[in-house]
Amino acid sequence: MTDPWARPANQVPPVPPPSQFPQGPPPPQFQQGPPPGQAGFPPHGAQAEPPNKDSSLLVKIKNLFRDPLSIVLTVVIVIALVAAGLLAGELYARSRADEIVAKAAGCVVEDKASVSFGALPPFLMQHISGHYTNIHIETAGNQIRQAKGMKVNVVIKDVRLEDTANSSGSIGSLVANITWSSQGIKDTISDSIPIIGSFVTGVKTNPSDGTIELQGALGTITAKPAIADNGISLQVMELTGLGFTLPRETVQPALDAFTSTLTKNYPLGIHADSVEVTDSGVVSQFSTQNASMPKGSEDPCFAGL
Repeated sequence: MTDPWARPANQVPPVPPPSQFPQGPPPPQFQQGPPPGQAGFPPHGAQAEPPNKDSSLLVKIKNLFRDPLSIVLTVVIVIALVAAGLLAGELYARSRADEIVAKAAGCVVEDKASVSFGALPPFLMQHISGHYTNIHIETAGNQIRQAKGMKVNVVIKDVRLEDTANSSGSIGSLVANITWSSQGIKDTISDSIPIIGSFVTGVKTNPSDGTIELQGALGTITAKPAIADNGISLQVMELTGLGFTLPRETVQPALDAFTSTLTKNYPLGIHADSVEVTDSGVVSQFSTQNASMPKGSEDPCFAGL
């Protein structure tokens, strides 16, 4: 007996349509690159070009300025460098000017001198414009010309360097305060006045009556400092020797010749304004205003200005 449900012999089972097969990933595909010499590959044996350095630097600069902190630091560094350069120039210019003016002042007074310029405006601005607002000069105090122990402090204002046919510039004002010590007076007279110099062994000042005493073993000369002919003179008030009074005419000409070489004929029209006797010596003030500076050919002391 046969099974009615059995599959006929040699019957091939039906094949499902292609859409019913499970779908898997497609097989990998391999692409071939362009042959050597075409785009994407350098020719055989050639080296790849290096990156553009200029563009790389430009990118770095752009990135630098995108950061506010970097901008601030850059500005600070630039300002610091400029300030350092200006400061160095200011110090050098001041030092050089100090040397030149000190040399001229030392030539006039025949002593060493130190010079300083006003802090404002900056010296470089003064130098460029040729207009110096404030100059201070101080001598060492060894002497002024032949006057031993004499020291001067000078304040000069409104100096303008303008080279003309008759002058090298102008000075608005100059004030000089001079101190002359008692010992300096004694040394100066002893070295500079014949006969009288050997007579003087000491100097005593009398501020109460404004006189000085030239003391010696044989007598005393009492003199009063005074202003004469734009300078300072020693007017003999009394002359005693060997216990009796002598005529002042015996020593006055010698004192006049001596003082005329000390405080007269200064350049720039400098003249004496006042003189006073103190406990330690004699002080005086000299000045000038609106003075023309001589050319170097007229006065060698001003040749370097």
